[in-house]
Amino acid sequence: MNRVVALSLAAALAACARGGDGGTPATPRAEMPVALNRESPFQYPADLFDQGVEGEVRLRLFVDARGRVVAESTRVASTSGAPGFDSAAVRGAAALRFAPARRDGTPVDIAFFQPVIFRRLAAPQGNPAP
Repeated sequence: MNRVVALSLAAALAACARGGDGGTPATPRAEMPVALNRESPFQYPADLFDQGVEGEVRLRLFVDARGRVVAESTRVASTSGAPGFDSAAVRGAAALRFAPARRDGTPVDIAFFQPVIFRRLAAPQGNPAP
């Protein structure tokens, strides 16, 4: 069975950005971190997938000036209502890799909110064309 999670990392980063203290907006001269992962590190919990459950978790991430997620700072800011999704989001966040945020061209630490969306995608219908 194909377990797929649809995520919108890059767009969500810009839309949900907060400054270094997590509460003030990023300055206009700031560049947000850019996700570098080629594939999503988030695993759809098998039991929730099989039950057809979908959800969204909002994480608060802290990314250092090297672009690494500081795992012990990751928090669930808004729960999905399903503990399995919340746990999967926190686990997956540790594997996220970023080009660092920059302020006036200098890499900086930053905190921001990151949505993680668990959606079942429809399987393709019929045979693919040759």
